[in-house]
Amino acid sequence: MLVLILLIGFCLFLCYRHEKKRYITMRIHHMIGEIRHIAAGNFHKQVEVVDSYELGDLAMSINNIVVQAQKSMEEERMAEKIKNDLVTNVSHDLRTPLTSILGYLNLINGDKYRDEVELRYYTQIVHEKAKRLHELINDLFEFTRMQNKGMILNKEPINLAEMLDQLVVQFDPQLKQAGMECRQQYEVVHPIVPADGRKLVRVFENLISNALNYGKEGKYVDILLRDTERSVIVEITNYGEGIPAIDLPHIFDRFYRVEKSRSEYSGGSGLGLAIAKSIMDLHEGEIHVSSDSERTTFQVWLPK
Repeated sequence: MLVLILLIGFCLFLCYRHEKKRYITMRIHHMIGEIRHIAAGNFHKQVEVVDSYELGDLAMSINNIVVQAQKSMEEERMAEKIKNDLVTNVSHDLRTPLTSILGYLNLINGDKYRDEVELRYYTQIVHEKAKRLHELINDLFEFTRMQNKGMILNKEPINLAEMLDQLVVQFDPQLKQAGMECRQQYEVVHPIVPADGRKLVRVFENLISNALNYGKEGKYVDILLRDTERSVIVEITNYGEGIPAIDLPHIFDRFYRVEKSRSEYSGGSGLGLAIAKSIMDLHEGEIHVSSDSERTTFQVWLPK
């Protein structure tokens, strides 16, 4: 009787091993088919995870590879789009002043002006367009340098109150010309932060310049300096026409401009705020914007 039971058990064991081997072979062939389908470029497809242990782990590992491949392809597409947008925008922004410069130089070269007054007018326009072209190229080089993550900051203790005071004096002629007043409120006694002064000043120059360009109707530029336990915060506010809500998420994108402002004002290179964002990233700080119908405020957060 015992021998019979052992014989039946041995037969069942052999049957189990045979069926398991057949099942594993079937699953492997099925997985191979799914992998071939993925390899053909169907990265939306994933290997079905049915089993536990080795086959299940293998299926999940393959799926992880597929997910990483999808992410890499998406990043590559995004990089290609950014490159194409960069070329398109740079070409447009360089061509515009160049076209004007060539047009007026052709008029001058062909003696197509009435008198000395008109000649001086033409040369003044050429000079302004050349300055605009120079600023654009400088901003483009600056932005490209800022994208280099290996850039080394020359950090030293910076007194933000002193820096802002110096900038307000620097912008005094532009403020008077625009009929505006800068109001300063400092709630921090010694606002010292470790920063690269030359790069950081570029951030505040850009924000104050924007406030002058787009906030003339409000007559005031307000600079507030305050702090938290870990950060010093600078707020620069103007009271001109607000930034539409649809534009706010893109305001720090390279070459992004609010179209209404672009048509109303001469506008900058479209890189100023992108450069400011890059500088803040290098400092491990933050820059934010909020805007409504009454005011637009840029906030700069710098770690202490």
